[in-house]
Amino acid sequence: MKIALDAMGGDKAPDVVICGAKNALALQKNITELILVGDEKILADECEKNDLRDRRVRIVHSSEVIAMHESAVKALRSKKNSSIAVATDLVKSGEADAVISAGNTGAAVAAATLKLRLLKGVERAGIASPLPNEYGICNILDAGANPEAKPSHLVGYAIMGSVYAKHVLRVPMPSVGLMSNGEEDEKGTAFTKETFKLLKEFADTGKAPFEFLGNVEGHDLFQSKLDVCLCDGFTGNIVLKSCEATARAMATWLKLEFKRSPLRLMGAALGQGAFKAVKDRTNYESYGGSPLLGVNGVCIIAHGSSSALAIQNAIRVASETITHRVNPHIEEALAALA
Repeated sequence: MKIALDAMGGDKAPDVVICGAKNALALQKNITELILVGDEKILADECEKNDLRDRRVRIVHSSEVIAMHESAVKALRSKKNSSIAVATDLVKSGEADAVISAGNTGAAVAAATLKLRLLKGVERAGIASPLPNEYGICNILDAGANPEAKPSHLVGYAIMGSVYAKHVLRVPMPSVGLMSNGEEDEKGTAFTKETFKLLKEFADTGKAPFEFLGNVEGHDLFQSKLDVCLCDGFTGNIVLKSCEATARAMATWLKLEFKRSPLRLMGAALGQGAFKAVKDRTNYESYGGSPLLGVNGVCIIAHGSSSALAIQNAIRVASETITHRVNPHIEEALAALA
């Protein structure tokens, strides 16, 4: 298994990327080659600094980096030797089985879509971002790849998301819901109503590889048996960032309240184990990265502020996606329904 890593992508690159790569290699013996893409001298120095001497590491030089604020497609055209472009080209040529980036999300999506193209039968690719709930993990799909989706795109997301849940998360019959402003069938915008109609008709045929729950609301993300929550990329990205911001705010508020009295501090000390468990469960670093489902290759998009642990787990997600043959299973599911 060969993985290309955009070592220059992310707010804390390349230091945390190298640290994460080192930790991943120590844990995953199935990786035969980890290709670090970026400025050769900088990466060689970082590897030396972090004592990364694994023989499975190879550095591929790229002279440019696409910054977080840059326009994705425009930057890809003007920076053909950017780290994300070169890393994706390695997958396109067959030198790597997956590409991982914590850099500019738009650039990663555009590079994968333009260079790798889409799987047969897929209309649009979508980012599947995991959120923990009472029953396991719910993937928001799409979380930002396709802001202006069509109803038919979300039907494709339902199929791809259920395939991922079944083969990677080991859910026998994934539950799929459509994000709306109410559970009633008639709720929602013209877009969600048309999407609901298509999904309901599809589910009623008995051929859908998932159980369609109908419309779901925000609280269902955490409180219901929901494996895939469907929405356009604009809505999904807002939901995801709102959840992350809420978690950070709650952590800050709890710390402030605990410090208001010695008695509360004692209670916090007694509950330290529980607080740590909740933090680990809700921490994006534990999940690592989000697969871009639908492209003809494995592309994992990590958080822009990824730590070494997040990079380590993003590499794990790439490994799982390759091992469980997610893309061939998506093609099989779409071919069977055609």
